Amino acid sequence: MARPTGRVLTLLELLQSGGTRTVAELADRLGVEGRTVRRYVDQLVDLDVPVESVRGRYGGYRLAPGYRLPPLMLSDDEALAVLLGLVAGRRAGLTTAQRTANETASAKIRRVLPRHIAHRLDTLLEALAFTDQPGESEHPDAGVLLTVADAVRHRRPVSIRYTDRDGQRSERTLHAYGIVAHAGRWYVTGEDRTFRLDRIADARTLPGSFEAPVGPDPAQRLLSGFATAGYRHEVTLRIHGTVEQIRARLPASVASLEEPEPEPEPEPASGDDDPAAARWLRVELRAERLDWLPPVLASLDRPFVVERPAELRDLVIEFADRLASRARQG
Repeated sequence: MARPTGRVLTLLELLQSGGTRTVAELADRLGVEGRTVRRYVDQLVDLDVPVESVRGRYGGYRLAPGYRLPPLMLSDDEALAVLLGLVAGRRAGLTTAQRTANETASAKIRRVLPRHIAHRLDTLLEALAFTDQPGESEHPDAGVLLTVADAVRHRRPVSIRYTDRDGQRSERTLHAYGIVAHAGRWYVTGEDRTFRLDRIADARTLPGSFEAPVGPDPAQRLLSGFATAGYRHEVTLRIHGTVEQIRARLPASVASLEEPEPEPEPEPASGDDDPAAARWLRVELRAERLDWLPPVLASLDRPFVVERPAELRDLVIEFADRLASRARQG
């Protein structure tokens, strides 16, 4: 159960969010009785916080108009939540600068934590393990990120200086539709392509405005862009199964799915489950290498046909022969 001081701070946060809060609502949110809420309000008044009592059917408590709170105050649980968020953000690569800002922010909050809360945090961090290593990706500049975010919100064009993966620099005008965090990187989606935010050296909002496009949202645009990006090999498959079964191994960021035109299809292998839901789907993807695909197709455990390239058919046959040989040796 939260300590009384923590509940008083929570009460202040609820009143700060605006409007009049009834005693019943505050009691429910704080997990106390009505007379305890009134006692907490008296404590805020003693601290010179101008809490007003509103009479009537919809009466309750509210903060006096124009009141400005003192510097940020966090409850114990809020401080822990912020620190864990900083830890998780650093592990996921979703920070707006090198580790300096993340670590200094964590240190500032850590210094003002009560001793028993700091001990709880240290205990948690010692017990916490991650299944992957911290990302080594570059981080976007905070000023660029905020400028692009403002352009997205107000539908304003933005001028950017960009360096592509080949090191070529260019300056262009971007209509930014949305910002997407994916796999430890930040991206901004534009009219016809997606840009990595850490490769934008400068961003400047321009006059004018534009209309938001109709169609997929920014996250879907990003994933479909990954699936159709130009790589060395273009692969077309037909797989008999449900969308969920295929997406479990070939997500939207890797492959696109569509139902082909009706035509004579090979019969699925006997023993397929849920034949009503399963159907033949065309799967298209692009890849720099093909050697990772045979194990993925095997893990699907669904009937499939390789339409192109022929090289993939050979790799699938070789993979199947290796599995059979090892099974015989076992």
